[in-house]
Amino acid sequence: MSTINSEDDEDTFKILIATDIHLGYMEKDPVRGKDTFVTFNEILDHAQKHEVDFILLGGDLFHDNKPSRKTIHACLESLRKYCMGDRPVQFEILSDQAVNFYNSMFPWVNYQDENFNISIPVFSIHGNHDDPTGADALCALDILSCAGLLNHFGHSASVEKIDISPILLRKGRTKIALYGLGAIPDERLYRMFVNKQVTMLRPKEDEDSWFNLFVIHQNRSKHGATNYIPEQFLDDFLNLVVWGHEHECKIAPCQNQQQHFYVSQPGSSVVTSLSPGEAVKKCGKKMKMQKIALETVRTFYMEDIVLADHPDLFNPDNPKVTQAIQAFCMEKVEMMLDNAERERLSNPRQPGKPLIRLRVDYAGGFEPFSVHRFSQKYMDRVANPKDIVHFFRRREQKEKNDNDLDFGNLVSRPASDEMTLRVEDLVKQYFQTAEKKVQLSLLTERGMGEAVQEFVDKEEKDAIEELVKFQLEKTQRFLKERRTAAEEEKIDEEVRKFRESRKKNAEEEDEEVREDAMTRARAQRSEDAVLVTASSDEEAMDTGMKGSGDSDDGFPATLTRGRGRARGRARGARGQNPTARGSSQRRRGSSGRESGPSSRTYKPLSVPAKNASIMDGRTLICPEDVCLMMKCLNSLY
Repeated sequence: MSTINSEDDEDTFKILIATDIHLGYMEKDPVRGKDTFVTFNEILDHAQKHEVDFILLGGDLFHDNKPSRKTIHACLESLRKYCMGDRPVQFEILSDQAVNFYNSMFPWVNYQDENFNISIPVFSIHGNHDDPTGADALCALDILSCAGLLNHFGHSASVEKIDISPILLRKGRTKIALYGLGAIPDERLYRMFVNKQVTMLRPKEDEDSWFNLFVIHQNRSKHGATNYIPEQFLDDFLNLVVWGHEHECKIAPCQNQQQHFYVSQPGSSVVTSLSPGEAVKKCGKKMKMQKIALETVRTFYMEDIVLADHPDLFNPDNPKVTQAIQAFCMEKVEMMLDNAERERLSNPRQPGKPLIRLRVDYAGGFEPFSVHRFSQKYMDRVANPKDIVHFFRRREQKEKNDNDLDFGNLVSRPASDEMTLRVEDLVKQYFQTAEKKVQLSLLTERGMGEAVQEFVDKEEKDAIEELVKFQLEKTQRFLKERRTAAEEEKIDEEVRKFRESRKKNAEEEDEEVREDAMTRARAQRSEDAVLVTASSDEEAMDTGMKGSGDSDDGFPATLTRGRGRARGRARGARGQNPTARGSSQRRRGSSGRESGPSSRTYKPLSVPAKNASIMDGRTLICPEDVCLMMKCLNSLY
């Protein structure tokens, strides 16, 4: 956390900056459950005592995409307690607020709303933990924005081109252009920067007189070829970049020698991973940054031990070496507990039980002891007793002789035992190593991995089903264009070639799956919610219609959506398709302006006639496709 602070006069902006608060993290833990809420209150209390002009949050205010009622309630309580009052706001907004807050039904800053008394405005972008989801692309920040307690900005509706329009602030003679960009998948944003699809708009008049402040929430450290955002991608006219998402506290502004702007990385206000980066202390165009150390953050001590570095203490051939290692670890933990107790005595606001992590490298023939039994001794003294000790083994480096290398026997292995795989990586590995009879024959591993990731992380229950439909439709269009003969062998061969071509173009595959299949899943979830609330007379009419028309179509009931075909006909009975319904909602919500996020629409699947061919232009699914679909789903489960 930090403040931009200078002499208190009518031309100076005082801004409190905080990122990655993660409200609700471990809220059910009996010891650490209240940590995030206590620290959030301390941050807001600092803002009130220092009489800042506004608070700027850099994303991940919430830890979960769908915060619990307890977390939402605690957040509303804090914002109402500290940010509402009669103290007048001393700055004005010069930019078009309908553009800055286009995603809101109330497109103006909350302190200018006559229904609220706001003394400290809060401006926030969203992070990857609390990002917008669903057909309406809403997040928890939009709830706070609608309640008038927070100003959510930096939300991009387009996945093809991003124009970042600043919020123009003026206080006396000082002018700030506040830019913000909420979290976007790093690979996609990286590609958009490379393709010149990200534009930062500048004021038309006196553009050199503005202090340009940019808030971003992305990977700053390189996690892969494109899984981060290089600082060189950002425009050189910026003065200060506040970087969220990275939890290590590097709050002192560091100048980028190539772009010449300064970067400040406040880090997280709560420890969410027991790693070295989390152990760091949290804490005209001229700027001054003052660090404010948080007093309510739980103490975190961490130390590494390499057993092989102590040959005088540990001999792997000694039958009692494990007991010696355990005694050594206990001594280290006691030392860290003593340090934590001394620090707590100097700060009574600090939580009593500290976080302790001892990482033990047992490479070299050693054996780990029972961590569970070790933890029992510290149940009442440590906040994380179950994971005090973490055993790991680094890959041992052997002397290499180029003349003796057998390249045919080389096997690729992970860089360390601590590597974490994502869900889509596990899906890909499963299908690559599975037997031939359960291999995917129509879907790609990348597409299936993306669908499973959406299902797990965002609870998109229709993601896998919509992916299957999307890939079926795309394959059928391909076969029709190729005019493939209706012979099983030729169809299988063409499908195989088409699948291989999609696998080669990985970027296009990822983009289509995210923009089409996943958008369809979110739209379908919204549509299902509407159908659940259908009136009883409509249900009765649907039931009456069920008896008419073709009833024996040979289509498996398990592949239709909803509870039978009555729900499918309910959509038609309303006389609305998903496209029309979505557009009408945007018109109602935009108050005369186009503000809804753009999304691709699709036609609902029609029920095929019995014995229909894959080449029949009137159908989208045939018996062969049904077999392929069931084979894919069976292989997944």
